[in-house]
Amino acid sequence: MKTLFVLAATVSLLFGTALAQRSRSTQDRIVENWVAAWNSHDVNRVIPLFTNDVLYEDVTFGAVNHGSADLRKFASFFFAAVPDMKFEVVKSFVQGKCGTIEWTFSGTDRGVYKTGKKFSVRGVSILELDHGKIARNLDFYDSATIMRQVGLLPTSQ
Repeated sequence: MKTLFVLAATVSLLFGTALAQRSRSTQDRIVENWVAAWNSHDVNRVIPLFTNDVLYEDVTFGAVNHGSADLRKFASFFFAAVPDMKFEVVKSFVQGKCGTIEWTFSGTDRGVYKTGKKFSVRGVSILELDHGKIARNLDFYDSATIMRQVGLLPTSQ
């Protein structure tokens, strides 16, 4: 009987570990795909990561995008405005239906403020997931940091 209990416990542990690894892989893929899509500068790689009725909000600029069509316009604008845009993940956490991606966003301002100058800013995206897709994405970062770097605000003393 003791051998049967040990065997059952071992199988349970192995099965639980496999599920945790599978779940972790799915979580890692969500973050990896998010970063790769934005770094690809290809709207057609961004849109499939999100639900059709996504709410994507750039809180800093007050840009609220409802659905795939709005998100397509938003992404297209940023790809043109910052043609060398790049996201680098600092840290991420995804569990269940929620997640965060802490990132550094950098590039050259060609169309936001039209300065032609480089910038780099840290920020975070808060995600809500629905069946492996992003249903809600809120981006937070400090626009004053960007404005100082592109020469629109004085640097801090």
